[in-house]
Amino acid sequence: MRIGNVGGRALLITGDNAGIDIATVSGGAFGPSMQTLYDRWADFRAWAARAPLDAQVRHFTAEEIDAPAPSPRQVFAIGLNYADHAGESGVVVPEEPAVFTKFPTALTGPVTEVTLPEGNVDWEVELVVVIGREARNVSEEDAWDHVAGVTVGQDLSERKLQRVGPLPQFSLAKSYPGFGPIGPFLVTVDELEDPDNLAIGCSVNGETVQKSRTRHMIFSVPVLLAKLSAVAPLLPGDVVFSGTPSGVGGARKPPRFLAPGDTLVSYVENVGQLTQTFVSA
Repeated sequence: MRIGNVGGRALLITGDNAGIDIATVSGGAFGPSMQTLYDRWADFRAWAARAPLDAQVRHFTAEEIDAPAPSPRQVFAIGLNYADHAGESGVVVPEEPAVFTKFPTALTGPVTEVTLPEGNVDWEVELVVVIGREARNVSEEDAWDHVAGVTVGQDLSERKLQRVGPLPQFSLAKSYPGFGPIGPFLVTVDELEDPDNLAIGCSVNGETVQKSRTRHMIFSVPVLLAKLSAVAPLLPGDVVFSGTPSGVGGARKPPRFLAPGDTLVSYVENVGQLTQTFVSA
């Protein structure tokens, strides 16, 4: 199942840029906002399994799609979660997940124009997980059962601000407006043959800059959810950016960063893709 957030209304996706309006078809039982679906995820899944897919279809453009998790109470992000990215960053492979946050106001939909702040803006493609059932002290074995679905994300990062001061400013430097595009849709885990082994990558102006598979994560999604939920309850609609593979611009020799006029395309296999274009302030 794929669910989209189009113009602030949740749609059950039935084809290419087409879907049925969940609130309308359910007679107001669910929706119209995506967040209300996560709050009643089990009930919604039961309804969606028998929803009339031949109901009136709404067509939309990619530019109309909003973030599939539009108002999370918590956004977690994981640094250095691929060994090759840790290596290119000049640090040892971490023994525990490196956790920070992106502020929710950074989240946007999948096709956007991003204004570049002063500094050096880098790309980081990631598999993003959205929580569907409250998770407290979950086991690795049960972790996927608490997931509503996955989507594609970009953890855009301004590297100068990130390194200001005695400690890294990860959260601040990664939370400018537009620095958290996610989408295009929420894809439920049952749609994926192996949710722990998905191709992932991105390109800048058509040149591939990142290419890997999620099986190369140091800490898999189940491990991350188990470790996070041992400290902070994960709430319905919360978002977890699971880390990026090697190929970021700041690690290149010489370093390469995003510039006005660039187009960044990011993908996760069988999940979808994002497209960001960049303009000067």
